[in-house]
Amino acid sequence: MDVSTLESDPLIHEYWMRFAIEEARKAEAIGEVPIGAVIVRGGEIVGRGYNLRETTHDATAHAEMIAIREASERIGAWRLLDCTLYVTLEPCPMCAGAIVQGRVPLVVYGTPDPKAGCAGTLMNLLQEPRFNHRTESIEGVLQEECSALLSDFFRGLRQRLKERKMLLKASESVASDKKAEDPELPGSE
Repeated sequence: MDVSTLESDPLIHEYWMRFAIEEARKAEAIGEVPIGAVIVRGGEIVGRGYNLRETTHDATAHAEMIAIREASERIGAWRLLDCTLYVTLEPCPMCAGAIVQGRVPLVVYGTPDPKAGCAGTLMNLLQEPRFNHRTESIEGVLQEECSALLSDFFRGLRQRLKERKMLLKASESVASDKKAEDPELPGSE
């Protein structure tokens, strides 16, 4: 794959990133952190994935890992030499390792991950010189949209947790008031 050709046409990256965003929305729809990935080979999607960690109770069920497994199965090879991986969030250490091991030549991601990003933010495992294979990366494709998916999700999650906490506090207060009013209730003095 000629990586330099792909780097010169950002519209191609935006086109495929939109499919990764669709995958992220699938994760969001089931309450998962909205991260999506697609793997493209010869102008065709050969692997798709979205975050399923909570649903499957599997720490390895990241969007990239699922997409890599699907692409490898579909292609019939573990080496994804002529593929590009598009993902909405910068790969973590595990996913970066799988990308390098899978010989993916190019990763395009939407938004950096300041907590676990291993394509350049915290470290760059994709370009680690001690590995026998390196992966090029392009960051910031549809970054605003990819970032908004995550920030909106976590804002909503925090709001739901706050509301739940308030409801719990209110119900505890009501129960306490009832116990104080009726000495016959269990737990009353």
